[in-house]
Amino acid sequence: MNAKNTTNAQRGFSMRWAIYGVVLVAAAGGTFALMGLSRNIQQRKDEAKSLVLNLAKIDETTTDAKQWGMNFPSHYDAYKATADNERTRFGGSESLPIGDGKSVKPVSKLETDPLLKTIFNGYAFALDYRERRGHAFMLHDQRETDRVKLKPQPGACLHCHASNVVAYRAEGIKAGAPGTALEPAQSENGMKQIIKGWEVLAAKPYGEVTALVDHPVSCIDCHDPSSMQLRITKPGFIEGIKSLAKSTDPVPHLPSVEKWRKGERKRDYDPNVDATRQEMRSMACAQCHVEYYFKGDEKRLTYPWHKGLKVEQIEAYYDELGYKDFVHKDSGAPALKAQHPEFEVWSQGVHARSGVSCADCHMPYQRVGAVKISDHQVRSPMINTARACQTCHHYDTDEIKARVDAIQTRHKDLMDRAEIATVDLIKAIKAAKEAGATDEQLHDARALQRRAQWRTDFMNAENSMGFHAPQECARILGEAIDYARQGQLEVAKLGLKPKAAAAEMPAPMVTGAK
Repeated sequence: MNAKNTTNAQRGFSMRWAIYGVVLVAAAGGTFALMGLSRNIQQRKDEAKSLVLNLAKIDETTTDAKQWGMNFPSHYDAYKATADNERTRFGGSESLPIGDGKSVKPVSKLETDPLLKTIFNGYAFALDYRERRGHAFMLHDQRETDRVKLKPQPGACLHCHASNVVAYRAEGIKAGAPGTALEPAQSENGMKQIIKGWEVLAAKPYGEVTALVDHPVSCIDCHDPSSMQLRITKPGFIEGIKSLAKSTDPVPHLPSVEKWRKGERKRDYDPNVDATRQEMRSMACAQCHVEYYFKGDEKRLTYPWHKGLKVEQIEAYYDELGYKDFVHKDSGAPALKAQHPEFEVWSQGVHARSGVSCADCHMPYQRVGAVKISDHQVRSPMINTARACQTCHHYDTDEIKARVDAIQTRHKDLMDRAEIATVDLIKAIKAAKEAGATDEQLHDARALQRRAQWRTDFMNAENSMGFHAPQECARILGEAIDYARQGQLEVAKLGLKPKAAAAEMPAPMVTGAK
């Protein structure tokens, strides 16, 4: 028994040492793992603190995004990808090979929607009107459009299609504006230089002004090179938002404007001083994604927000001025041409009222290592619903896309009907003219065409296919259809018999419900 007990004791002693050894090894492994984790966490913290690589010197004269990209490679990689944006059902554009098969140009809207040729007859958009492409193409596509090649255009066109802040400042300084080119663009001297240079170049020929720029919109247009803070540099927006602030149109989605209105108003509203960071994440986009016109012989690019942002308020401003973009070749109506009023339409929607900025959806935050950055590819939220939509809307991707598709399909259907009604009115007025109707007799019908065509085109030019403000867009298109049909009734009241039946126009594909 004694020997047996001794053996058992030895076994127990050995087992305990084995257990101690396992625990010791596990503890050591755990210690090393914790040390490794701690080191990794510290590395990530250090990485998060070092947002800038400082490989290149950038300042207020650096327009080339590639130079900025040496310090901000992740941002630059996404920016370059604006050349590769894929098409969604109602947005984006495939590029078609031309010439040697290597050059490309965007799809023609005049071919996919032939009614636009009639709607814009007498204006440059009847010559060439193509689908929008990513920011990488904005300068190239403007230089290559027949609207510029076949029709003389002013230098004011470069306001939104190029990185022009340096060119404006150089011309401004040459014309006597104070300060140097290295002062911050948003400083008092910097803004005086920009405004003066913009005024000098606006009325000059497009070909002369476009030779002064080399890049599409670039980092310097939206960011201070010393602090990377968002800023506004486009003079059209600076003057436009001042006019909006002085109006009485409620803008609850722009709290800094409402706050300025309640203050002493000793100075004009200044987005670079007054706007919040969240507002700037929309205003940076609103520098260009807006309706505008060229005012007077000086071709001063003007945002018509003096009465407000709604379609009828802009129309009322134009009516007071007696402004028209062109006289319609078929009907003789004084017509308006909308540009790309994304900011105006977004301002009427639920996302704007909820404090959601343009960047929240089109440039959503993403993780690159330990750093959180805005995605500078600037694309449709439908391409990336996880980061663009599902941070707020807790539905699966299929449900989100189905809801968006329903809104956009219905809007496309309404827009098709509005275009058909507008063309029907144009044909009716043309037939009445040919039958001998006078300008006085056609006055009311032409006024109704102006209203109908303005609203139809406002929605055609806007780049969300109704999603930015679905109810507002439906209201606008409903009014367009109504005004067009009222115009036909005005022509019918004349009781004139046309000399010949109007030519049949091809109807666009209606994608909505019958």
